[in-house]
Amino acid sequence: MIRSATVSQEGQLWFVSFLVDDGKVVADTHAQPGSAVGADRGVVVAIATSEGGLKDREFTTTGERRRAVLLQRALSRAAKHSRNRTKTRAALAEIGGRERRRRQDFCVQIAHQLARENALVALEGLKTKQMTKSAKGTVEAPGRNVRAKAGLNRAILSKGWHQFNLALESAARYSGTLVVSVPAQYTSQRCSACGKVDPKSRESQAVFRCLHCSYVGHADVNAARNVLAAGLAVTACEDNARPAGRAASAKQEPAGNREELLLQPPTAATAA
Repeated sequence: MIRSATVSQEGQLWFVSFLVDDGKVVADTHAQPGSAVGADRGVVVAIATSEGGLKDREFTTTGERRRAVLLQRALSRAAKHSRNRTKTRAALAEIGGRERRRRQDFCVQIAHQLARENALVALEGLKTKQMTKSAKGTVEAPGRNVRAKAGLNRAILSKGWHQFNLALESAARYSGTLVVSVPAQYTSQRCSACGKVDPKSRESQAVFRCLHCSYVGHADVNAARNVLAAGLAVTACEDNARPAGRAASAKQEPAGNREELLLQPPTAATAA
């Protein structure tokens, strides 16, 4: 049954999106009960999983990036309201549209894969809208490190952090996957092997070398394992298991259980 239809324009193309009621309900149980994974979103690698997977994709080709630079230069020289300016803007919009569609396709595919294979998916509770706000400030209170913040904003938006979150929640409705958001604090600084938190252990963007034990691994994978441990701790503090889309219970176990679970290596049995 068609619930609604939305007409939108993208450059010179028109699209119609239908909201359809397919009659399916949220599954009470997952096909693989006890399976769990943590996912860390990054600006270099889009998605890193606690199992060691690195999911990424280039959304624009080298030729498209080169052409976009040339078009932006031509746009800056074109006279306002001229025919050339209109054509240049349309060409830029076409490149941007292809990039957005590829990003959306990537997010949907990865979200479907994680939801199909895992009964629980843990994510950092990131507020991307606030994280990508401009740092320009005002005339009275100008911002600091504006160029660096602008570069970070572009990197976050280009990887589709929020789109992936929406796609995962949508896929979870059909698979019965429980999506858990956990605090992001210290996930990139905590060693997933010994539990020690030390900013110096983050040797580089890609390398995590614990200064308190012998663990060495990919920094994003280490963060994903910490996210999984925190997600398992959240579900362990609930009185009853809840299917996807249900609100969390307010009942919690005694203090201390969360820290104990964070120090345990993530296993499928723990997620059961």
